Amino acid sequence: MEYVERRLTLLEERISQWHEQSSRYSTELRDFKNQVLGMLEAAEKEREAMRTEAESAAVRVDRLEREVDYLEMQNPAPPCVEVDETLMEKQVATAKQRKNEKYTKLTDCSDTIASIRSMKILKRFGSTSGLWTKDAAGNSEKIYVFDGTANDTVYVFPRMREFTLFSATRKAARIKLPYPWVGTGHLVYNGHLYYIRQQGPFQVIKFNLANKTVVDSSVFPAEEQIPVFGLSPFTYIEVAADEEGLWAIYATKEDEKNICLAKLDPTSLDIEQMWDTPCPRENAEGAFVVCGALHVVYNTRLPSRSRVQCVFDVSGTLAPEDASLVYFPKRYGSHSGMKYSPHERQIYAWDDGYQIIYRMEMKKKLEV
Repeated sequence: MEYVERRLTLLEERISQWHEQSSRYSTELRDFKNQVLGMLEAAEKEREAMRTEAESAAVRVDRLEREVDYLEMQNPAPPCVEVDETLMEKQVATAKQRKNEKYTKLTDCSDTIASIRSMKILKRFGSTSGLWTKDAAGNSEKIYVFDGTANDTVYVFPRMREFTLFSATRKAARIKLPYPWVGTGHLVYNGHLYYIRQQGPFQVIKFNLANKTVVDSSVFPAEEQIPVFGLSPFTYIEVAADEEGLWAIYATKEDEKNICLAKLDPTSLDIEQMWDTPCPRENAEGAFVVCGALHVVYNTRLPSRSRVQCVFDVSGTLAPEDASLVYFPKRYGSHSGMKYSPHERQIYAWDDGYQIIYRMEMKKKLEV
């Protein structure tokens, strides 16, 4: 019995020690939990303080940008671009002399559009009308955005990824032009922006995007211009690029029913040749040039499926009646901007505020 009692006493002592150790461990665990909770609360307060500071910094940056824009607006330093009436008359006379002459191609490009291979809707950004594009010469990944139909600012995104992922313009650089642009017929080509300015007669401004200066300007040598597209009354000149170089698509009261085409010298902005095309202005919403052939896109007043319904080949290789009737996929509204990229063989389109890429299937003109 004494042995059993000693063993029981020893067992009781061990149980008592276990209770003490458990109580101590529980206390230490509770203290550690309280310490961690305190650290988490402090971290949350620091995170909230950093978020508040970041928002405050963003507000200050936006305010600074607005102040800089205001100062630039109040103290502009535009280069001197004057309209020389004598030079304008000479350009008009020279252009008329070369009107509808046979065109000698600069390249061996002989492709035409067979069909629209695919459509990719990237996002919805800005106004219902506008223009977005890349450098048509294919030497830059930057995205240029003209929001609306009249402004003096161009948004520049570094790559397609930034333009696609971010809904705001905070990730975009802003280029404030010395003169406001009008319409959606502008073009970025070989590091230069060719944009349309309206001050009495329409001018094509050549703007160097690297040093932010006006390189050249030219009064467009066409009298009594009217909107070139019946469904896009805000565009009077559409500057386009293809494998052959630069073109200007326009319309005048002299032949108000049809669209006219001109070949531009990208260096001097001189008109090299001009053509009267059989493509009507009525119900036209946009146009682009592929391998020296003007493609005019048509729709209806109540937007339906857009289609390339008139093709005019300046070299005479492709007759208008032999061209394929190309339909675009059904979308939201009508196109306000369409820019062909000869390097990528695709079209950057602005459709009721949506930015779309059309990839095209091409084939030889002789196969049509």
